[in-house]
Amino acid sequence: ASILVPGQLVVLESTTYPGTTRDLLAGQLEAGGLIAGRDFHLAFSPERIDPGRTDYTVKTTPKLVGGITPECTERAAALYETVCDRVVRLSGPEAAELSKLLENIFRSVNIALVNELAQLCDRLDVDVWEVVEAASTKPFGFMPFEPGPGMGGHCLPIDPFYLAFTARQNDFYPEFIELAGKINKSQPRFCVSRIERILNGEGKPVKGSKILILGVSYKAGIGDIRESPALKIIRLLGELGADLSYHDPHVPELDEFGLKHTESLEPALENADLAVIVTNHPEVSLDTVVGKSQL
Repeated sequence: ASILVPGQLVVLESTTYPGTTRDLLAGQLEAGGLIAGRDFHLAFSPERIDPGRTDYTVKTTPKLVGGITPECTERAAALYETVCDRVVRLSGPEAAELSKLLENIFRSVNIALVNELAQLCDRLDVDVWEVVEAASTKPFGFMPFEPGPGMGGHCLPIDPFYLAFTARQNDFYPEFIELAGKINKSQPRFCVSRIERILNGEGKPVKGSKILILGVSYKAGIGDIRESPALKIIRLLGELGADLSYHDPHVPELDEFGLKHTESLEPALENADLAVIVTNHPEVSLDTVVGKSQL
């Protein structure tokens, strides 16, 4: 606000609840005396990044833009058109803010659905991977999502609750969105319960068992551990007295748990009572993991 000059463009890209740009940011920026939409341009254009992905980039992913006035939208679009192949103009920042939340909530809800199905399949003794693969043969009306240990990163576990916050301010209760968040947050505990049962089947308690965690980042191919379900799994197993170690070529150490990345994979697999694939990094051979692990 103190360094704004007339005609300047300000664009918010962080995922947030609808109304942030117009109701919160504009007022803070206007503290310097200039008026948004009259003296300077203000818009929202959500970041659309999938870390570790190479097939879609900032350049090739369509860019959404919504300004607080039509002139703001055009000014922001002109900037992004120098970088992005396609710019999509929206009616205002609220539509752009909500569009980004819909993208993330869509993934959150569908991941929760398949995670819940995984828990059911476990009780029914049915292979959830076979079920998902079979359903994926339908060429229309179905989009495959894969079950996992939970949901991590700085977006998907958090962003849906931004919308829930706004909804509650308007006397609307988004139970579907919040339920998906609860299911995904419960998935690490489901993984730990499976670990307990597998060890129990071999006559071993979790306490004192050597458990090797494979992958601690929140997704494959990157080193970001923010909100990673692996951290919750490690914490829960630690509380049960497990002797823990981990292998992750992207994460050299976990200060929170006093653990360091195990460099030599094969000896670690052979020495562990149980290996747990949490994050499927491309550098780790699953054939090696299965072949060298006791369990």
